[in-house]
Amino acid sequence: MLRPLCAALLIAGAHAAFTLPAHAQAAPTAGLTTLSEQSGFLRTGRYDEVIALCNRYAKAYPKAVRCIDFGTTPEGRPMKALVVSTSGALTADQARRRKLPVVVIQGGIHAGEIDGKDAGFLALREVLAGQAAAGALDKQVWVFVPVFNVDGHERFGAWNRPNQRGPEEMGWRVTAQNFNLNRDYVKADAPEMQAMLRLVQDWNPLVYVDLHATDGAQFEHDISIQVEPVHAGDANLRGAGVALRDGVIADLAKQGSLPLPYYPSFVVGDDPSSGFEDSVAPPRFSHGYFQWRNRIGMLVETHSWKEYPVRVRITRNTIVSVLDQVAAHGQQWLALAEQADVDAAKLGGQPVALNWAASDKSHPVQFRGYAYTRTPSDVSGALMTRYDEKTPQIWTVPMRDDIQPALTVPAPAAGYVVPAAHAVWVGEKLRQHGIEFRRITAHPHSSVQSFRASKTQFAAQPVETHQRLTLEGAWSTDTRDLPAGSLFVPIAQAKSRLVMALLEPQAPDSLAAWGEFNAAFERKEYMEDYVAEDVARQMLNDPAIKARFDEKLKTDPAFAKDPNARLEFFYRLHPSWDERFNLYPVYRVDQAL
Repeated sequence: MLRPLCAALLIAGAHAAFTLPAHAQAAPTAGLTTLSEQSGFLRTGRYDEVIALCNRYAKAYPKAVRCIDFGTTPEGRPMKALVVSTSGALTADQARRRKLPVVVIQGGIHAGEIDGKDAGFLALREVLAGQAAAGALDKQVWVFVPVFNVDGHERFGAWNRPNQRGPEEMGWRVTAQNFNLNRDYVKADAPEMQAMLRLVQDWNPLVYVDLHATDGAQFEHDISIQVEPVHAGDANLRGAGVALRDGVIADLAKQGSLPLPYYPSFVVGDDPSSGFEDSVAPPRFSHGYFQWRNRIGMLVETHSWKEYPVRVRITRNTIVSVLDQVAAHGQQWLALAEQADVDAAKLGGQPVALNWAASDKSHPVQFRGYAYTRTPSDVSGALMTRYDEKTPQIWTVPMRDDIQPALTVPAPAAGYVVPAAHAVWVGEKLRQHGIEFRRITAHPHSSVQSFRASKTQFAAQPVETHQRLTLEGAWSTDTRDLPAGSLFVPIAQAKSRLVMALLEPQAPDSLAAWGEFNAAFERKEYMEDYVAEDVARQMLNDPAIKARFDEKLKTDPAFAKDPNARLEFFYRLHPSWDERFNLYPVYRVDQAL
């Protein structure tokens, strides 16, 4: 894993960076160091260490730390979090009453990328001992989740992250049920995610920080910090997102890091000359999700090719910086977030961006890489990039970071109606996200807007157990019966953007996009050809239908040559045709119900 000489130098440097001054030794640190630190950051501990440390910190600092369980994994393990504050607020209610900003920092959502767990415990000990982020815990509550993907963490092995340098053994990327939790924030299939959303709903964090390590190419940059809202979300809250991102990047740069404000993944895989493209993550991802709640999400990615002691040190520095930034600016940012809630409740009828993309505009950036060659491989036969880490090199490459809305939809004037047939399961999804809704009595012949797909494309391969669906179509005025027990989801609520992310059928991570309504876009009834032949002959007695049929034969050669299409022409005009086929079973309304 680690080259011996390099490892020795890094471990020595890591020990020097983490040594506490002599006057700090009186702090109750006995039993509070991790196996990782004891090993010189060559190893990482198993989950029983997390359980033990959670309890030890709560015992050592009873007025500043509370150890809580916030869920249970499918394999029966407790999901642990440490609530940390010197403000006297160690419950969510106390934090709300004191109007304190809450920061959730999680490690191990991908349990092989475990830098966050070991760095978090290190930062925790230093902050509580007064050796880092001095006074920061007086002004906020820090909820630290050392390992989110607990079952994956215990799938332990030496080669679980083959593209990563250290630790010697680590956990697995996905859960015991094979869910990738960082694709699950909106659809919330995994029990672990449902537990996390309950924690989020309870604590309502101002900032949510997700700690990772990258895959990818080899270069000198050691960490990237991505934050939203910056390009998207509430316009006023974007200033807070920019300030947090830039403040942390500035702190890291002062400490010798080479931080980036974008994820360093090439536009063309394995080709450095293709450059980079910035983006706004959709809400399946942690840092893409929270701007829909009018809060701040941060993705931290240390560079996997840096050895583990280096990655832990930089992650620790990031955590400390976040705590310092929130201590300094959290009250101001919290006021902006609360105003964003008020403004979001007024979005009815206004255009709302649901997806974003970088335009074709680019500009050159200087990127600190290594010399490299691109030559055919005698193993795979493919063109392969090989890096020389002994030869740093400045790459001048294109950057596309002109991010613009790619899909904008006007919010409904009043809200959405979910018919009774789907009320139970959709209602449960809405509850998981803390979205307001209510059941309604019967409303026959109601004026609504309905969305009918003109084109559907089902994914050829499953994604996270789902067959995703892409829809083309439009909303139009309609009249529908709304049965008793249907759900009315008002747009006049703080989470109006999240409502649209879930219920607008063309949003990238909507329930429809994840295939939850696929049955509505599958044909369930049909007309036998011999029946259709007789029906068609009868319908041709209508001059208007005959004229339409003859015109289509003349102008559409493909139609004229396709027997099935010709028969379906008549079937679609016949009363037996299923008028609900391709009708999205959620409506928009202009009046509250």
